[in-house]
Amino acid sequence: MLDIKFIRENTQDVKAGLKAKNVDIDIEALLELDKKRRGISQSVDDLRSQVNSANEDIGRTIKEKKDAQEKIAAMKDIARQIDELQPSLNQLDEMIYKVLLSIPNLPHVSVPVGGPAQNAVIRSWGTPLEPDFKPKTHIELAESLDIVDFKRAAKISGSNFILYKGAGAKLERALYCWMLDLHTSAHGYKEIFPPFLVNSASMTGTGQLPKMKDDMYQLSPEDLYLIPTAEVPVTNMHRDEMLSEEQLPIYYAAYTACFRREAGSYGKDTRGLIRVHQFNKVELVKFVKPENSYAELESLVGHAEKVLQLLNLPYRVLMLASGDMSFAAAKCYDLEAHAPGLGNWLEVSSCSNFEDFQARRSNIRFKDKASKKSVFVHTLNGSGVALARTMVAILENYQTKTGDVIVPVPLRPYMGGLEKIVRV
Repeated sequence: MLDIKFIRENTQDVKAGLKAKNVDIDIEALLELDKKRRGISQSVDDLRSQVNSANEDIGRTIKEKKDAQEKIAAMKDIARQIDELQPSLNQLDEMIYKVLLSIPNLPHVSVPVGGPAQNAVIRSWGTPLEPDFKPKTHIELAESLDIVDFKRAAKISGSNFILYKGAGAKLERALYCWMLDLHTSAHGYKEIFPPFLVNSASMTGTGQLPKMKDDMYQLSPEDLYLIPTAEVPVTNMHRDEMLSEEQLPIYYAAYTACFRREAGSYGKDTRGLIRVHQFNKVELVKFVKPENSYAELESLVGHAEKVLQLLNLPYRVLMLASGDMSFAAAKCYDLEAHAPGLGNWLEVSSCSNFEDFQARRSNIRFKDKASKKSVFVHTLNGSGVALARTMVAILENYQTKTGDVIVPVPLRPYMGGLEKIVRV
């Protein structure tokens, strides 16, 4: 959430940032509400000051054993005026808060302005596979090896769900177990296993609500949502908390299933593992001091890259342009792994710095020792990494001419030493 004072003092920058994110919000109308609210608030403050003065005057009058009824009546009239103004003030607070919730984070100055065409490839790693045979798609491999059952998944739950079987289920489990071990042992993250259901306050705190309500699975009549990412429960661990400076930085790594309706995306990549409603992911979340957050973003990207490097999957790193970033992000890098069967690059990780946008919505602060003031932390998160697209990249990059799939070396200990997936 942006601070209304910041919007008031940096109106043109805010308008430019919204334009860069292709968001149309009437900032002038918001500022008119803010001006009206500040006017009423000042009137209420003045009246309360009068009440305080009147109370002191009445106290002196009574102490002097004089008649204070006229002064008491005047004080009651002032209190009545406050009561009459308060509903208008409350209504304006609600209106302003509702607008503020709809305003996205502003892009960092280093972010290219534009849509997906302006996304910038920062670097790449590895060489895309060019086998001496026609590579199969992950769908063909999964079906021929009998490790994913798309038909039964659809029978059980509907389209765009996954049913892993046998070595496919083991490979999926091996991936997120290995990634958790990597991030906790090599990168200094503390492992968290959070709830998969969260309340609306949690969704609002990280920016999913109200913007992405149609993409969420909501349980009714309970105030609960299935999480779209572990970012939501893990970030909200510290909602409404005052952290000490000594606690920062805080690094968390969490495995969860993730659930997304992806409303409006039907017809795109509807077969296979590319666009599914339930998938597994290891998420990395950071709480850091503001002055360190962009250095922390670079290290976060490096931690996600390490996963792909150890799996020996060719990938590239993109800096997203302003119009292609998420609602809450100030800067975002996507990691895309190459899938030779599909002949395409697939997003397997998105690493973002939200600056104090989420912390302001969630009221997550720390006590700065130098200034002795409470300061909003900066939050970051990134996939470290996400399935099922990483599964796609593994199946298509590790396939053999005979249609088998070699198990990446780091995953073999998690699969009982299995070196190759073959048709049973």
